[in-house]
Amino acid sequence: MSTGEPAGGWPSVTVVIPTRDRPELLRETLGSIRDHDYPGELRSVVVFDQSEPDDDVASDKPGREVLAISNGRTPGAAGARNTGVLAARTELVACCDDTDLWLPGKLRAQAAVLRDDPAAEFVTCGLRLFNDTMSADRPLKRRLVRHGDLLKGHLPQLHPSGFVVRRAAMVDGFGLFDETIPGSYGEDYELLLRASARTPIRNLQMIGVAIRWHKASYFGVVKNAPTISAAGQWLLRRYPEFTAAGYAHWAGKVAFAEATRGARGSGLRWAAKTMTRRPLDPRAVLAIMVALGVPAEFIMRQLDRVGHGI
Repeated sequence: MSTGEPAGGWPSVTVVIPTRDRPELLRETLGSIRDHDYPGELRSVVVFDQSEPDDDVASDKPGREVLAISNGRTPGAAGARNTGVLAARTELVACCDDTDLWLPGKLRAQAAVLRDDPAAEFVTCGLRLFNDTMSADRPLKRRLVRHGDLLKGHLPQLHPSGFVVRRAAMVDGFGLFDETIPGSYGEDYELLLRASARTPIRNLQMIGVAIRWHKASYFGVVKNAPTISAAGQWLLRRYPEFTAAGYAHWAGKVAFAEATRGARGSGLRWAAKTMTRRPLDPRAVLAIMVALGVPAEFIMRQLDRVGHGI
């Protein structure tokens, strides 16, 4: 690949790709990174979580090396991501899920922010949701994301496939992904909370990553309701400083998950807790509907059609 620019002026980057039983999608992801228009060194570490490494994805192409390793830490996304971060030896670390694709110009724009602003530690970008029937751009229309912004609730536009971070700031500063979160659900959001407490997150409004909106997610609400409920309660305990909106965001998720798993009384109690902070919160309303007998699968199908989740 020729970019017309010397690589020496650009930080070296390792992209960490956790994967599990998605060989075809993984190869699409790797292709979008291998052919990415970044003028500097761009290595990939593919971390096989709860599955055997496939050495066929490895490559020793200079400047675009790919390493395949096993998750040697806690099973799940957090442990797999941390395994890759610790294996990296580059100035910057990026993330990409094994279902997603990088779009042209993404890494160049993000790395330029970190190269030119010594105070910056963490850069995100806008995303595009896509599948066989839909495509929708979801930029976050702000240049700085502060800790207080994140205490108001999860910002779905800030997806881990769009994260680029100074490795030293992560390893020796705000810390790795927290591996104690139940099922690694929300581990990316919790990392943002800690990172933003040190310095604001820099956000580019450009659409830099394509997120595949699919039904094979390991965090499907119906299948994984107990995990989502436990993780939501974990976050509420860990961050008592959540604003009313932030509390309602996560309490509403717990309410819907509890109702979905068949714990009707618990779902209604969590819906009531949610509404004390934010009356008519949509997640609480949906949780009440499920508790009263509306199938959660039906609700999720309607949300999937427009690219929204709980």
